[in-house]
This record gives sequence, C-alpha cells and structure tokens, in this order.
Amino acid sequence: MLNPKAKLNPKLFDADVEARPIRDGYGEGLVVAGEKNPNVVVLCADLTESTRSEAFAKKFPERFFEVGVAEQNMVTIASGLGIAGKIPFVSSYATFSPGRNWEQIRTTVTYNDSNVKIAGHHSGISVGPDGATHQAIEDIATMRVLANMKVFVPCDAIEARKATLAAAQIVGPVYVRLAREKSAVITTEDTPYSPGKAEVFWESDKPEVAVVACGQLVYQSLLAAKELEKDGIDVVVLNNQSVKPMDEAGLINAAKSCGAVVTVEEHQVAGGMGSAVAELLARKFPVPMEFVGMQDVYGESGKPNELIEKYGMGVKDIKEAVKKVISRK
Repeated sequence: MLNPKAKLNPKLFDADVEARPIRDGYGEGLVVAGEKNPNVVVLCADLTESTRSEAFAKKFPERFFEVGVAEQNMVTIASGLGIAGKIPFVSSYATFSPGRNWEQIRTTVTYNDSNVKIAGHHSGISVGPDGATHQAIEDIATMRVLANMKVFVPCDAIEARKATLAAAQIVGPVYVRLAREKSAVITTEDTPYSPGKAEVFWESDKPEVAVVACGQLVYQSLLAAKELEKDGIDVVVLNNQSVKPMDEAGLINAAKSCGAVVTVEEHQVAGGMGSAVAELLARKFPVPMEFVGMQDVYGESGKPNELIEKYGMGVKDIKEAVKKVISRK
C-alpha cells in the first residue's frame, strides 16, 4: 500500500492522474529561487523555452545570460560567477551539458568547488523522436564520479521544483537531472523532501524485495508494486531521488528487512544509480540484486512509452526483475 507518511497524490492510480513535464518544476523553482535570493543567475545555451528558463529570463532579464550554442563557454562563465559569490544555474540538454562540456565541469567547476548548479534536460530515452543523439543515458554515471558534485533525480514536477530550490541553498556543485515528456504527478507539496534522503513511497506488510527507483520510473515502480501485491508479492518502493549523497542508512535498512533489491532507472545500468546502490551494499550489506535500465545499448526514435517498453523498463519488466531476484534469495 502507499505509505501514508509520504503524503502522495491520492489520485496516483487513477486513469486521469495529472501529468506534467518534470522540467516544468525546474522553471518554477528558478523563479522562486530568484525571488528569494538576488544572487541567483541563470545561463542557457540557446534552449531557453525548452529548458523552462524562459520565465526567469522574463522576470529577471538582468540576471539571465544567453550564451548561444556554446556549452563549454557557458559552464566556464558559470564557474567564475560561482566563485565570485553568485548562484549560477546552467541549462541545456543533458547530452550537451554535461555531455559536451564534461571536461569544463570537471576542471572549472568541481575542481574549484564552484557554486554552480547544472540542469541536465531531456534525460533518458523518453525524449522519444529526437533519437539516440539526444537521449542522455550516461549522465548520472559521469556526474556522480566527480568529486564535490551532488546528483538529484526528481520523480515529478513538484519534486523538481523542490530539488531546484534545494540546489540554490546548497553551497557547491549540484547536478539536477530532468525529463522532457509529461509524467504522472506522484507527490504533493506535503511530501517529505530532503537531499540525501530516500523516501518510502510504498510499503507492503511483509516485503520480500526493496525496489529502489529514481526519476519518472518511480511511477512505473509504484504501478508494478500494486500489481505485485495482487499476485501475493510484497515489496517496498523507495524514491531514491538523491543519488549523491545517498541515503545509506535508509537503503541498508531496506536491504536488511527485505533481503533483496531491484534498482530502476532510465539510464545505463552500468555506472548509474543502481551501481551506486550496489557499491554501497557491497560494502555494508550484500544482498541479491537485479538492475532495470538500459542494458549496454543506445536508444532510437519512437514514442516515449513504446521506448520504455522496448528497452525493458516498463511495469512488466520491473515485476519480472522482482520475481527473478526472489528466486535468488
């Protein structure tokens, strides 16, 4: 059943559940952060509307910088602003930032521990028709490996706004991963949110498996949990929105209570959120694990939901992974 302490959307399982692009929450968060702190500035690489930086640009034109198609320059400028006392947010597609400008992020931002916030838009394969060149499925891996970098992967638009506001208050580099397509609004304004904390969204009576998910696939994981409960299989679903820092205590407790873990992410299974969980449990409490995500392949053009199913990240795939890991206990 849904965890009442999580205070989730009561219409979560309705056919007409509200759906919004996760990136909308980022745009809303920018405006609120700008209202709260005059040091917040925003830079964009010729994708102002698509990255939802437009509202900030209109409200605070003197604090918005359009750098054009020059992602390396954008993050280097932001690094200087961050060191000088500003709170710069840089916005582009994740395949370009942090994809194209990773070396500049490493050398000018994280090496200097500059106070830069990087928003990677259009992550995962659910970008859809834009195809493999625009589907960022490696960015969690490349960002979490950087010293000083924090990595947040919000599950819906409301949580994206919270993550953006949290990033503005954190001193140091932060990466916020954002999806493009509309997805179910899972949380509410009252849903607990804290960097470094994984929240339990679903908890059955006698859970056999902990499903650890992030991003918009948290919704798929909840749908799978509901179906699994009907099949007599109890699980816990954790929204692991903070990939770095990770909720070590919460994840270890889930592994101890369930004895098995399935991770779910719209990302390569190598190096992503699931790998981070596996690294933690290998050190502290090893259990059987299965990994739902991109299995060492690139995506292709197609409708978002069709791609999620084709590449093994849908509800049925999560259920199969749960049943498989139970057989290994």
